[in-house]
Amino acid sequence: MNHLDPQRHVRGESQYLDDVPTQQGTLYAAVFESPLAHGKLLNLDLSAALAAPGVVRILTAEDIPGYNQIGGIVPDEPLLAEGHVHFRGQPLALVLARHEHQAHAALKLIKVELDPLPIITDPRVAAAQGELIVPPRTFKIGDSGAAWASCAHVFEGVAESGGQEHLYIETQGAYAFPTEMGGVRVISSTQGPTAVQRHTAHVLGLGMHRVEVDVTRLGGGFGGKEDQATPWGALAALGAFVTKKPVKLVLDRMADMRMTGKRHPYSSDFKIGFDEHLKIVAYEVTFFQNAGAAADLSPAVMERTLFHATNSYFVPNVTATAFSCRTNLPPNTAFRGFGGPQGMFVIESAIAKAAEELGIPACEIQRKNLLRENDLFSYRQPAEMCHAEQAWDTAAQQYDLASLRAEVEQFNQQNKLFKKGFAVMPICFGISFTKTPMNQARALVHIYSDGSVGISTGAVEMGQGVNTKIASVAARTLGISINRVKVESTNTTRVANTSPSAASATADLNGKATEMACAALRERLLRHAEVEYTLNYEGIEIKGEEVLAAGIPTETNWEKLVSSAFWKRVCLTENAHYATPDLHFDATTNTGHPFAYHVYGTAFTTVTVDCLRGTYTVDAMRIAHDFGQSFNEVIDRGQIEGGAVQGIGWMTMEEIAYNEEGRLLSNSLNSYKIPDIYAAPKVLDVHFLDTPGHPKAILRSKAVGEPPLMYGIGTYFALRGAVRAFQPEVQLPFSAPMTPEKVLKGLYPEFLANRNTWISTATAVTSASF
Repeated sequence: MNHLDPQRHVRGESQYLDDVPTQQGTLYAAVFESPLAHGKLLNLDLSAALAAPGVVRILTAEDIPGYNQIGGIVPDEPLLAEGHVHFRGQPLALVLARHEHQAHAALKLIKVELDPLPIITDPRVAAAQGELIVPPRTFKIGDSGAAWASCAHVFEGVAESGGQEHLYIETQGAYAFPTEMGGVRVISSTQGPTAVQRHTAHVLGLGMHRVEVDVTRLGGGFGGKEDQATPWGALAALGAFVTKKPVKLVLDRMADMRMTGKRHPYSSDFKIGFDEHLKIVAYEVTFFQNAGAAADLSPAVMERTLFHATNSYFVPNVTATAFSCRTNLPPNTAFRGFGGPQGMFVIESAIAKAAEELGIPACEIQRKNLLRENDLFSYRQPAEMCHAEQAWDTAAQQYDLASLRAEVEQFNQQNKLFKKGFAVMPICFGISFTKTPMNQARALVHIYSDGSVGISTGAVEMGQGVNTKIASVAARTLGISINRVKVESTNTTRVANTSPSAASATADLNGKATEMACAALRERLLRHAEVEYTLNYEGIEIKGEEVLAAGIPTETNWEKLVSSAFWKRVCLTENAHYATPDLHFDATTNTGHPFAYHVYGTAFTTVTVDCLRGTYTVDAMRIAHDFGQSFNEVIDRGQIEGGAVQGIGWMTMEEIAYNEEGRLLSNSLNSYKIPDIYAAPKVLDVHFLDTPGHPKAILRSKAVGEPPLMYGIGTYFALRGAVRAFQPEVQLPFSAPMTPEKVLKGLYPEFLANRNTWISTATAVTSASF
């Protein structure tokens, strides 16, 4: 069994939020949004909308019985705006109607009066004006200021990386039901059920025990439903609580794109210094994070950027500073990689700049500076069980690095209007929530009297295969078929106080808790077998549903053993708690041991650019990746392939655009391009690195959710190399994504710089001809 869900998916049997049968009396909700990005809220006229057909109630901030606040890290985000609006699309009111079309029709009848205020969309402008979400953070090791004097080469520059739309297939939504004793039950499309529960309880003025949140599965998340599922769950619950009727709220695609935050854009300054042997001596970087109008998860994302500011390289002297800048855009949020990719892009840009100015391939610098065992990161954690060099060297041998580079050089010598580019992208990604208390999980396991098994954890299935992995852990630990195992929906009543399914830690945390619970049940059953069947406990095991003693089948099997234990009143339920050991981090000194382990890998990317049109293809991506001891290669390979292509999209075509008024311009799939089958590499090969795994990874199988996205960064630098092969003297800014328009500007900088003159001349010549 490679994956539990695909057959249900292709048959249309998998249930998502919008598939939940609608209860009689359900009201449909629609959100009235702010039409301005910043202003004082002077008046909200609901009279015409309240008189519209089918409208039952319209809720505003005044109708909130508890606290109008859903901010997590920083309490700066009201559920419904009051007094001021801070971004275009901010919820102002919630219309409840008997039919969905009636709710949306009523939105057009609401009149709002706003007094416009200055709008900031640029994080550097926000920083200059002191508009910060939290105070700046600095990670430091060594003395970079003093180290510059010993550097043989020093380079400085600016790197810009754009945002990215999550574009999960299932949009944001929730379905809420009033319950007896004044509570609510919420079916939510969320990666963080406990976050929805906590904030909903806060908004309604209830204890968390009176708010139940349930999640069967998500149609994609990518981080966009870690924190940003909260407002829709809380709004639906507010409607249900106030009206005492079920309320359903599901955003359409354009509303979802318009009202939700994205991957954080960053604008960054870097300075890097090398000795005469091209070893990195010092690195200084300043990150300006565009957080949007409220904190959301921005401080944590910013911190992760600092953790990964040096990627796979050892740098003895580092000063990395980050500013989380408040702008008048929707609050930006978690996205696969969680700030790590933004930090990695900057140091790769710094290395690329050095290589270009020195006239050498960037890979020569990269290889010389890879992490080795016990090298310190800037936060003082040593690189333990470090496979950075092994990943590089294995990839170089497996795919013949020298030949790949030679092929590109030969092609470029023989072709004028097509040029190839090649780049190497090593990665190093820490696995754990960087907020230590979040590294905990629980599992509730029932063995039913017929031998079937039910498991509840805090893990949310969103296409990554975590339910399959948890079921596999249970089946292996108990010695039974996976067909006996059912993984239940994620529910805050069965398993409380859960961490979100994020940080690539979901399988490790929840899988370890499941393993502990199943191990306790297995021991309990074997102790029962020792007494019931007069066997030697030390020699008993369950394998293939057979009970073996010293490897020999006994008179019983799994079903008989479970039935016997039940009739002897042996407890067949176990609850286990797992907390990742040895984690600690001091945020006052920015030092500690925040990660359970690191994942390593290396990707070789080859691209071809059409130098007439500026279009390009990704010819191949060849990856050597540190999976540890994978126990489901099909799922893990799928995660690598999907993550890499998503990273390619971020680096090449997915361009988020807002105008100066804070209006989203890339607001539909007509104006926002994501990778399709034609954008994926023609060759995408994944080699499983031979490593022992890590004891803190579930069954020594390392986390695989986020690390592969960073391989996509190499595509940017491969395209940059192809452009420079055609136009060697071009001064390309480090600006991602590398869209075809940017490629064309790099190929023909003089023409495009003087395009108005060319157009005027061409027009004059054409007119004269007639």
